[in-house]
Amino acid sequence: MSEQPVRVLACGDVEGKLNALFNRVQTIQKKAGPFDLLLCVGDFFGTTPEADEEWQQYKSGARKAPIHTYILGAASQEMIKHFSSASGCELCENITYLGRQGVFTGVSGLQIAYVSGREASQEPAPSHCFTSKDLGSLVESLTSNSKFRGVDILLTSQWPKGVWHYGSIPEVDTKTCGSNSIASLADKLKPRYHFAGLEGIHYERLPYRNHVVLQENAQHVSRFIALANVNNPAKKKYLYAFNIIPMKRMDPAELVKQPQDVTENPYKRVTKDKTDASKPSFTTEEEEPASQFFFDLSRNQGNRKRQSDGRGRGRGHFNEKQARRHPQPTGPCWFCLASPQVEKHLVISIGTHCYLALAKGALTSRHLLILPIGHYQSVVDLASDVVEEMEKYKSALKSFYKSKGERCILFERNYRSQHLQLQVVPVPLSCCTTEDIKEAFMVQAQEQKMELMEIPEHTDLKQIAPPGTPYFYVELDSGEKLYYRIQKHFPLQFGRQVLASEAVLNIPTRADWKECKQAERRKRTAANN
Repeated sequence: MSEQPVRVLACGDVEGKLNALFNRVQTIQKKAGPFDLLLCVGDFFGTTPEADEEWQQYKSGARKAPIHTYILGAASQEMIKHFSSASGCELCENITYLGRQGVFTGVSGLQIAYVSGREASQEPAPSHCFTSKDLGSLVESLTSNSKFRGVDILLTSQWPKGVWHYGSIPEVDTKTCGSNSIASLADKLKPRYHFAGLEGIHYERLPYRNHVVLQENAQHVSRFIALANVNNPAKKKYLYAFNIIPMKRMDPAELVKQPQDVTENPYKRVTKDKTDASKPSFTTEEEEPASQFFFDLSRNQGNRKRQSDGRGRGRGHFNEKQARRHPQPTGPCWFCLASPQVEKHLVISIGTHCYLALAKGALTSRHLLILPIGHYQSVVDLASDVVEEMEKYKSALKSFYKSKGERCILFERNYRSQHLQLQVVPVPLSCCTTEDIKEAFMVQAQEQKMELMEIPEHTDLKQIAPPGTPYFYVELDSGEKLYYRIQKHFPLQFGRQVLASEAVLNIPTRADWKECKQAERRKRTAANN
C-alpha cells in the first residue's frame, strides 16, 4: 500500500489580511482539498486598525481559521507585541505560533525546522532578531544524530543569501537581500522545501542537489520558494500548494531521485572569511567577456557595429561593474560565453547580458541566435535586466530584416536543452504571409498530435510557463505568440521543420541542423581538394 502524502499550503506575508487569506484557503479547500496544514512565513500581523480588528475577530472566537495554521514570530520591533512567548504557543483556535527557532514534528512524521525574524546586525540581538549562535544550536540539535539526512521543510522569514547562484536572478537587490546565517543553515539542514517571505515577490528557484556528484553518495534535492504578500496589487503568487511524504517514511531510492532541471548547490560557493570564521562570505569571481564585434543597443546610437578595443570589451560598452557574475551551469555548456566549449568564431555581437551568434547549420544565411551570456535555461528564467536587453536585440533584428524585405520569426524549445537559445529566422516577404506561417505551425502541430495555443495579447510567457516547465514557443512578426506545453515526447527539430517546409521557406532538406552542418563541411572539403 502506497504512503499517503501530507497536503500542505504555504503562504507569504499575511500582513493582517486574515479574512482575505482564509477566504482564499476555503475556496482552495473546496476545489482541491482537503489540505492538512497552512504554513505562514514573513509578517503575519499587520499595522493598520483594520488588521487589528480582523485579528480580534479570530482571537475572540467570532471567526475561526479553516485549517491548522502555523506562523513565524515577529520580524520587526512593532510586531513583538503579538508574541508573548519565545517558545511558541497557540494564539487562538487553529492558529499556532511556532516560536523563535526550533523543530516541529507532526503526527505524520513531517519534520519542520523554523527560524523567526531577521539576522541581528548588533549585539545584544533585539527580540525580533536571531544570531548565528542561535542557529548553531538549532543545527547541533539536529545534526548530532548520526542518522540525520535533512528536514522536510524549513521556514524562515528572511531569504538565504546567494540562493540565486546557479539559478535565475530574482527581482530583488541581491546586495542587501538575504542572510548569510540562513544560507549556512539551509546548507546544513538540507530541507526538501524551504519557504521565505519579506521581499514581496514570488521566486521559485530550480531544485538544487545536496551532494557533490561522483564524490558523495546521492542525496535528496532541495527547493527554495519565496512567496509574495497576501492580496498584493501585482497579483504575485502568495500561496503554494504541494504534497509531501515525510522523509522518514520514504523509500531511500525514491527520495534521492534527481529531477532533470537540478542545479549545483548555491551555498557551496560559501567560503569562510579569514577575519571572522563565524561569518561566511560569497565568492564573486568576474567573467572575461569575449573579444568580438558589438551592436550598439543604446537608444540614441542606432544599430551600428563597433569593434572591440582589444581588451575583451567594446569601447564605451563594458565596464568592470557590468562584468558581474552570472548563474553557472551544472556541467559543460556549449553556449555560456565564458565556457571553453563555446564556438566564439560564430559570435557577432556582445551586449551586457546577451550576445548574438550565427546559428550552426543555419536555415538561411541570416539565421541567428540570441543567447544570454550567463547560464539561463529558458526565457522564463531570465532576470528583468536580461529580458530588457534581449528585447532590444529582437527590436534591432526586426528592423534589420525589414530593411532586407524579410519578416522576423522567433522560436524557443525549452526541452532537452541546457542553455536558452532564442532562434531568429528571417522569412522573405515574398515567400508567404504571417497567416501562412501561423497556419503551417498549427497544421504540423496537429499532425504531431500537439495542441498549439495562442497566448493572449499582453500576457507574459512567465504567467503560463513557470520555471522548469518544458515548452515550445513561437513569436510571429505580427506579435502573435504560440505556445505548447511539452508533455512526454517532442520532435527536437519541430521549429526548423515548419520553417523549412514547402509552405514557408521551401527548403525541406535543411530541416535538420546536423545535416546542414555536415553538408557545409563536405563543401569546404571539396573546395580545398
